[in-house]
Amino acid sequence: MSQYFDLGEETLWNPSNGASRLFQRQVEVFESELGLPSGIGPMVNDECQIDPVVLETFVDALVAQHGRTSHAIMLALSEGFTATVLVLAERAGITIDWARHGAAPDGPLEDVQVSAHTGMSTPAEDGAWGTALRERARELSRRMPR
Repeated sequence: MSQYFDLGEETLWNPSNGASRLFQRQVEVFESELGLPSGIGPMVNDECQIDPVVLETFVDALVAQHGRTSHAIMLALSEGFTATVLVLAERAGITIDWARHGAAPDGPLEDVQVSAHTGMSTPAEDGAWGTALRERARELSRRMPR
């Protein structure tokens, strides 16, 4: 069994029920964390419609949040979800402004990890987080069935 994440009549992703269920629950978590709707609609009869306009705003905020943290656990917990959303966004025709996100974090750093040795926060490497995230999304895109 599988479920469909569609943009109109076009299927962007056709995961197994288990992967879909886990992803949908993570959507709820990140909508709550960001205070924004995702544009990823409810699953009805194994089909979910995606609103690309709402998804674009959500993915932009998700990428910005990812760039503002250097906390290893926060990054580990969010990287797979963020990369999956990036694949959906790309398939929906949404372009991410990586130059804007990669240059410097938009806003203050959040959820920084503090070094046990120095007591200072460890900043994200300038631009490296975006490169790693894009590579993870490319890797997932090859494995995500349409």
